[in-house]
Amino acid sequence: MGGLIARLGVFGGTFDPPHIGHLILASEAIDQLNLSRVLWVLTPDPPHKKGQVITALPFRSRMLRAALVGNSNFEFSDVDINRQPPHYAVDTVKLLRQENHAAELIYLMGSDSLHDLPNWHNPFEFVCACDALGVMCRPNNDIDLTEIEGVIPGVSAKVQFIRAPLLEISSYEIRNRIALHRPYRYFLPDEVNNIIQKERLYQ
Repeated sequence: MGGLIARLGVFGGTFDPPHIGHLILASEAIDQLNLSRVLWVLTPDPPHKKGQVITALPFRSRMLRAALVGNSNFEFSDVDINRQPPHYAVDTVKLLRQENHAAELIYLMGSDSLHDLPNWHNPFEFVCACDALGVMCRPNNDIDLTEIEGVIPGVSAKVQFIRAPLLEISSYEIRNRIALHRPYRYFLPDEVNNIIQKERLYQ
């Protein structure tokens, strides 16, 4: 890096399955926030999704790795896979800090996650652990940080907005479409679709 500090995006999720919306948003984050690369953190057992049916980790790991092939700025991270649950974001960031102590860590999230941030585990400690929060917001969706700032002092100074194309694609929608035999093919990278077809996932 020639003495420059690496700026790493941290993109966490269940990625069940990973789709083109994820890839576009991560690509926009690299461009708009001048990131060196994005670490894709696969969460084995997210605390906020207790009771929900989640595809087995080996399948999700294969799909995510396949989705990232061909982009040298995208890196699969097993930081959460290699530790015991619960997998809270604050602990994830602290572990990544140990692995990348000279880098800036920018945690990527959607505007809905930002609104929900006060309900996260140790939100103030989490915000302090991040160098910045890269928040993906929808076009013409201006977010008022005043209320969140009242609960988590200092959060406003950490937020950097990413203006991303409006993509009404979600993993939930794709799973439903597959189960109902509705079109879904072009929501996914070829490599991910091949795994879904071969393993008969979401049937």
